[in-house]
Amino acid sequence: MPWCEPCDRFYNPNTLLVDGSCPRCSTVLPAAGSGEHDHAAVDSGLPDAAASKIPWHFWLVLVLVALYLGWRVIDFGIWLVRQIF
Repeated sequence: MPWCEPCDRFYNPNTLLVDGSCPRCSTVLPAAGSGEHDHAAVDSGLPDAAASKIPWHFWLVLVLVALYLGWRVIDFGIWLVRQIF
């Protein structure tokens, strides 16, 4: 996505002027896919792979959901055994 430094804003390519400049300040913006890094990767100083790393709290939620579902399976097994015997 094109980023305009003076306006401090991302723009959709469809909202740019015909010559590819910012509609607010008329700064010519690089075309999307021009090989330049996106704004988040440049600001963080990290390579693209590290900038798109999955956050730790997503993994925490995944582990907690797996533990909860594992316990529900065990609980169901206990309930089933009690119903049969």
